Amino acid sequence: MTSAFLRVLAVDDEPPALDELAYHLRADPRVARLHTAGDATEALRVLRDDDVDVVFLDIRMPGLDGMELARVLRRFARPPAIVFVTAYDDGAVDAFDLGATDYVRKPVRAERLAESLRRVIGSRVVPNHPAAAARTEEDPTIPVELAGTTRMLPRSAVRWVEAQGDYARLHTADGSHLVRVPLATLAERWADAGFVRIHRSYLVQLRLIAELRLVNSGYVVVVDSAELPVSRRHTRELKDKLVRAAKQDWNR
Repeated sequence: MTSAFLRVLAVDDEPPALDELAYHLRADPRVARLHTAGDATEALRVLRDDDVDVVFLDIRMPGLDGMELARVLRRFARPPAIVFVTAYDDGAVDAFDLGATDYVRKPVRAERLAESLRRVIGSRVVPNHPAAAARTEEDPTIPVELAGTTRMLPRSAVRWVEAQGDYARLHTADGSHLVRVPLATLAERWADAGFVRIHRSYLVQLRLIAELRLVNSGYVVVVDSAELPVSRRHTRELKDKLVRAAKQDWNR
């Protein structure tokens, strides 16, 4: 049986929705302690007096709303994980900007909340969690639409990214997802994770480049089975990065 270890706070200004959320969370064997709050002010009082690992947070609330509260929580010395629970999908991009662990649509289902708790455990070191020592790296997520449900896709699953106007298409091993985030934004945020700009329309995970090939029109890189163009302005920088990466591998 799974041991209880998570300290959870559920926040929603609608009592029936809060009761339903609390019911499902209490039923999960990984939840050791559950606090509830009907608004942001009450939530901050709970967080002042108790340590919390994750906050399940409604977005549309009177006074300080869920997004504003999440921005406050980000400034904590040890901020809790955030899981937004909402009836609307128009906050998914803001959730990504705030580093949310998950984005759950109402009405909530027990199995969907269980998946959120799994994501919380996988994305952070939780005190007293039996596998805490094994998790040392951050793997940020980005909200994507899948069969009418907003899911948080781990960055590690993305192979390359293609610009489509003000949107970006994330290519993974088993498909692609269109997100409302410009390619330039992802290029800036994911540079430290090894993603490199090879063209105004393409961003690639450097370690996944299998070939850099000269063709009639210029260079292309091969990622999985896809050939992606390398613009002239990015060619020299890409070659340098590939050489440096290869040298690091040799020296290991």
